[in-house]
Amino acid sequence: MQLYNTLSAEERAQLIDEAGQQRLTLSFYAYAKIEDPKKFRDDLFIEWNKLDALGRTYVAKEGINAQMSVPAENIEAFRETLEVYDFMKNIRLNVAVEQDDHSFLKLTVKVRDKIVADGLNDETFDVTNIGVHLKANEFNEIIEDPNTIVVDFRNHYESEIGHFKGAITPDVETFRESLPIINEQLKDFKEDKNLVMYCTGGIRCEKASAFFKHQGFKNVYQLEGGIINYAKQIKEEGLESKFIGKNFVFDHRLGERITDDIVSQCHQCGKPCDNHTNCENEGCHLLFIQCDACKAVMENCCSVECQEIIHLPMDEQIKLRRGVSVGNKIFRKGKSDKLKFKHSGDLSDVALAVASKPTSIRQKVKIKKVLIGTAQHYFTKASVAQFLVENHELKNGDKILISGPSTGNEELILENFFVNGAANDHAILGDKVTFQVPFRVRLSDKLFKIIE
Repeated sequence: MQLYNTLSAEERAQLIDEAGQQRLTLSFYAYAKIEDPKKFRDDLFIEWNKLDALGRTYVAKEGINAQMSVPAENIEAFRETLEVYDFMKNIRLNVAVEQDDHSFLKLTVKVRDKIVADGLNDETFDVTNIGVHLKANEFNEIIEDPNTIVVDFRNHYESEIGHFKGAITPDVETFRESLPIINEQLKDFKEDKNLVMYCTGGIRCEKASAFFKHQGFKNVYQLEGGIINYAKQIKEEGLESKFIGKNFVFDHRLGERITDDIVSQCHQCGKPCDNHTNCENEGCHLLFIQCDACKAVMENCCSVECQEIIHLPMDEQIKLRRGVSVGNKIFRKGKSDKLKFKHSGDLSDVALAVASKPTSIRQKVKIKKVLIGTAQHYFTKASVAQFLVENHELKNGDKILISGPSTGNEELILENFFVNGAANDHAILGDKVTFQVPFRVRLSDKLFKIIE
């Protein structure tokens, strides 16, 4: 019985590209009483693995919370794996606004104490006594009421790049932090104000609305399906978007655009920008906003200190990381004094710039390619690249793609290269190939051969 991934993220990405099939990124959640979360987890993994479904899912005795990437042709079969359980009959699947075949590259289904870390004792209040669900048009109407208070129940790094106009955006790093802060901040408005809340997909508001009703708030409302479902409805119904900017998402995309407004700045230079990235230094991996210009100058690093570290030999980098915890390495959310233009808490509703329309969400998804190998050395001279051929072969005249988090996607024709130090026109498995490039290659870069 296979209950684990057998492919690396890189291998999975290669298979996805070679298959050339459209995948759908989606999310869903359900609160329900699950007697045996481990068996529930195992059963889901087995069925989803058969369908090539990837993603990150948490299950607990209180329910399920999932973000997934599923082949479009398998979507109905995927729904059937959910609807064998009564509590997921006709469950709403929040399909992403922007699609990316590489949004998830592994399947993980984990058993947790709770499907959302809210820090609440569920035995002290009725978790089923939730607020009134609002559709997009109803939400737009109620937030125009001067008697309404709108609260964003997401974290600072989420609300910074996009939020509803006029919303309270708590300066918090976790959902559990926001609950007591908002309760104290709004304690004088429990009787006479409409408390309207929203989050990414709706799950945080399910518990929060019940908590605030228990705290004495009389008029509690929540955006049904969160920002994801709101964006879908305003597009389908031709409604005005009261949300401005980008919606942060917890997959490799790190965000999907709702409006063309850019409301945040590059954390390093202050230029209008809303593209999140993770620091290239594996011992840091800080999540921050970085424009393309700073990405090139800083080599995808959050600070000069981290930039110096990525130039060290790999064994020295590993030595520096030993015994140092950086929390969740994918979405490390902490702030840094090095980021001069980081904003959180009381955010502006004024757009700083208008985003340009991308020609493609992810260009490399449309390119048929095969992984050849990985970079072997870091050359400060921006004209030398060396890769180890770990798969297939290379010949003079091949069209290649060099791809990496800092390098981006660079295409060129391979010619006049060296194999194991000698001029040659053919490289096979195990060979080291060296050739000239008009840019800088990094150890994190991968070499692909483009298949015409």
